[in-house]
Amino acid sequence: MKATGTTIGPYEIVAPLGAGGMGEVYRAKDKRLGREVAVKILPPHLANDAEALVRFEREAKTVAALAHPSIVVLYDFGSEKGASFAVTELLEGETLRQRLGQGALPWRKAIEWSIAIAEGLAAAHGKGIVHRDMKPENLFLTADGRVKILDFGLARTAAAADLTAETQSFSPAHTLPGAVMGTVGYMSPEQVRGQTADARSDIFSLGCVLFEMVSGRRAFAGDSSADVSAAILNQNPSELTGSGRKVLPELERVILHCLEKRPEERFQSARDLAFALRALFSDSDHSAIARSGKGRVKTPARRSRKAIDSIAVLPLANASPDPGAEFLSDGITENIINSLSQLPKLRVMARSTVFRYKGKEQDPLQVGADLGVRAVLTGRLFQLNNNLVIAAELVDAADGAQLWGAQYKRKLADLIEVQEEIAQEIAGQLRLVLTGEEKQRLGKRATQNSEAFQLYLQGRFSCNKRTAEAVDKSIALFEAAIAKDPDYALAYAGLADSYVFLQWYGGRPPREVIPKGKAAALKALALDDALAEPHASLGLIHEEFDW
Repeated sequence: MKATGTTIGPYEIVAPLGAGGMGEVYRAKDKRLGREVAVKILPPHLANDAEALVRFEREAKTVAALAHPSIVVLYDFGSEKGASFAVTELLEGETLRQRLGQGALPWRKAIEWSIAIAEGLAAAHGKGIVHRDMKPENLFLTADGRVKILDFGLARTAAAADLTAETQSFSPAHTLPGAVMGTVGYMSPEQVRGQTADARSDIFSLGCVLFEMVSGRRAFAGDSSADVSAAILNQNPSELTGSGRKVLPELERVILHCLEKRPEERFQSARDLAFALRALFSDSDHSAIARSGKGRVKTPARRSRKAIDSIAVLPLANASPDPGAEFLSDGITENIINSLSQLPKLRVMARSTVFRYKGKEQDPLQVGADLGVRAVLTGRLFQLNNNLVIAAELVDAADGAQLWGAQYKRKLADLIEVQEEIAQEIAGQLRLVLTGEEKQRLGKRATQNSEAFQLYLQGRFSCNKRTAEAVDKSIALFEAAIAKDPDYALAYAGLADSYVFLQWYGGRPPREVIPKGKAAALKALALDDALAEPHASLGLIHEEFDW
């Protein structure tokens, strides 16, 4: 241990803060700037260990690559007289583990801190960095109420060339060396199996932490490491609502969605998780947030200097605990595309073009360059029971500036209204000068029946899967929509497409299904001959079967 008053580089040791397998940490004073910092020094027994030196440097580089309020800040890195050191901001407060020693947290505070952690992870994941050791010991609660992610010693960088040389954990009472990396009780199933851990592994670990925050107990427990590992692989955590503490049922669903055994069934990004948590938290007091309109929170944004003539509407991400809500995120995206396509002065990228970006975090500037558009719309949808939250952001693809952003909180029954409002807001922000007829066209509703509309969206979602079973299901959904609204032209157009697809993907004889498809398309045109969809359906039938 370094004695008080000794120096390393320009830093004077003030007092020890702690020690672990990969370093000794001290409170120190930066004599140049006159500020207090935390200095982590590689211990003497590792000073000549080439592998340890590489690990220590790699951790410093990992933290240096990140800049986020929820991630500890690295100030400096160097060596002196054979001793390597890293300098970070000095944090006053306690670890989450120390705080949990006093018991579970109020659910509002747990959500607030988890949002900050998820956003910090999203920043790391955006740089290709997976933490791989999310646990209460590596989360620090500052005296002024913030939370900081610590210890990237086990972090995996996708671009790193030496991923087999893993860094050990700082508090390793339960940290497993070798191929299995992480801390028992917080590892994802793929970590337990020694498989490659991606960003969704951190989401599982954060789910374990959030479970412990609100319940005061671990999500997976056992008498030995082997027992805990088996629980992670094979058991579900006990119900939070039965723990005797007040926990929102909606929050429990979000946590359990994080703790799905299969990565593809969890939240697919930390950003989606943060959005889902924020949607819950926004139900409590938010008097500081300025509200405009019914259930809508607007974000101040810079308007573009001139009208924008092209746009790509990227698929809304489904941040809901229920993957089944994906029909809503896809359907709303398609309907916004279709609405904006009615405007003659605006070039809108087709569904087939933008849906290749589905499920991927995208840089709007890169998308704009790839597709040759001036603006890109991104967003997320969170649906729980009858509540719906949609966040959307319009970005200028020329410089990355936000043109507009808003969050809409509505009941599911208001789905028709909210997507119309989004389309109209976008048209306004693009500074397009619309005629009265164009405004009327943009605000035209295909149906007034919300249930019919939701059935239609489910039908389109199922039809787009292009399998015999899914197309059969879509026919039933379109027919159910028509039963709710017999004048719903779009539902007839969807029915026409389904019958055509049934011949292609279901192996049905054309003479059996094509006449039904043609009849449905003609019915749609009889109801509304200005719709593009039934014209396209009828054109397809003529080309492929009549001619």
